[in-house]
Amino acid sequence: MPAIEGSLRPLVPPQPRIRSAGAAAAAAFLVGIFGAVPAATAGDGGHQTGALTRLEAEYVASIAGIPIGRGNWIIELSDDSYSAAASGTTTGIIRFFTGGRGTGMARGTISAGQPNPTNYGATLSYDRKIDDVRMTLAAGNVTDYEVEPPLPPIPNRIPVTDADRRGVLDPMTSMLNRVSGSGDPVAPEACNRKVAVFDGRVRYDLHSEFKPAIKYLVTLREAEVWLAPIAGTRVVVPFRFSMPTPLGVGLLRATDFVSFVQPSAQAHPIAKTQ
Repeated sequence: MPAIEGSLRPLVPPQPRIRSAGAAAAAAFLVGIFGAVPAATAGDGGHQTGALTRLEAEYVASIAGIPIGRGNWIIELSDDSYSAAASGTTTGIIRFFTGGRGTGMARGTISAGQPNPTNYGATLSYDRKIDDVRMTLAAGNVTDYEVEPPLPPIPNRIPVTDADRRGVLDPMTSMLNRVSGSGDPVAPEACNRKVAVFDGRVRYDLHSEFKPAIKYLVTLREAEVWLAPIAGTRVVVPFRFSMPTPLGVGLLRATDFVSFVQPSAQAHPIAKTQ
């Protein structure tokens, strides 16, 4: 399967929200990278009008080479809508000390080939604690959101204003990248992208760019993402993702990555139970 490698870096780094150095960080890494990244249009090569394209992907995660968890991602794309669901759970030695689990979902409509998220939700559970986010959006603007627990007071934190919640994508939708044009979607242009993201607490920009071999030696501290196409569409999504963490390099890679076309009458995806 062809894939393309690029670098990913937040222009406005989010404030850390880790309350447990073990399970919380692992669960957030598993689900958060989907939120995370929109859908095919009738003009996409190989995509059947009125059909529903479904991706089912399985991932494993590690930090410093040590397995820490597994997760899955299910995406459904049609001509005028999309939905995505992800789940992840800690495994190995981290699960022995303290378990963590996370789920996330996003859905929206497609207009002029671009995503318009309408709903987003994410839940992390660890150490008998729950971290929950729910958002409603319209035309790229957040119309309502609930977070529990709220961010604690931090003196040097820049407050998020109403203006910061306009013209944004939710974290999961930001991972779905529809490549314009009619050529091969797995091209350097697929990496050149900047999107504004709001996750319910933090507003930040994600700026990605194609990574030449020479730049690799200069930007080792940046996160890296390898993109792979969903068959029959011009949508590319993360196949492999790595980022620096206080404990070593965090790596999430796909072990299964299968897409197929099915009748559009079937239901939206539900994340598999781990």
